[in-house]
Amino acid sequence: MIAAALRGVTKRFGDTVALDRVDLELRAGEVLALLGPNGAGKTTALSILLGLRRPERGRAELFGGDPRRLEARAAMGVTPQEGGFPPTLRVREIVDLVRAHFESPAPRPELLDRFGLEELGARQAGGLSVGERRRLSVALAFAGRPRAVFLDEPTVGLDVESRHAVWREVHDYAAGGGTVLLTTHHLEEAEALASRVVLVVRGRVSAEGSPAELSAGANAATLEEAFLTLIEDEQ
Repeated sequence: MIAAALRGVTKRFGDTVALDRVDLELRAGEVLALLGPNGAGKTTALSILLGLRRPERGRAELFGGDPRRLEARAAMGVTPQEGGFPPTLRVREIVDLVRAHFESPAPRPELLDRFGLEELGARQAGGLSVGERRRLSVALAFAGRPRAVFLDEPTVGLDVESRHAVWREVHDYAAGGGTVLLTTHHLEEAEALASRVVLVVRGRVSAEGSPAELSAGANAATLEEAFLTLIEDEQ
């Protein structure tokens, strides 16, 4: 089953081509890492898949339908690359606010525990550190017990311990049948989590395969080395 897809999608911003006839499929039950240098089109692709932007050509699909429809969005969890919280709301209030949008949300204590936020429940969002805000943002993606999650740079600003804790949650979610689309600049993160990698360069899909396949194809020992080699080949 295909959880989400781009079919021949082109998107421009003025004279800049962000996506150029991109075909992309996110298969149910996989962790797909969407990689590429800054400005490659990754966040634009996510925005179109979520129905937040419309392509000039081609189409997007989310659970077989239009991503702008409520039924499709209700089955999604999202951590945007950038986000903000009302500074005076407490962590537990923010969690409950998001949970209230779903019919069968995860219990608040469970979410706080899974993402190391138990001691922050009474803290106002304005008093959180960068890493604490990021952990809260990731936790909210799982609030509605989603069928799939889109995580845009989920571990930016996290220390090593917190990053590995998020990795464990993503791994457990996928092991339980969840579907993940991940963007990251931490190549070791993609190597640790992804079952498949799609590399986007200058708005086009440049390479695709498992981390091991991409490394072998580039005669590289790690995905990071393969990434650098493939990017250089596109210049």
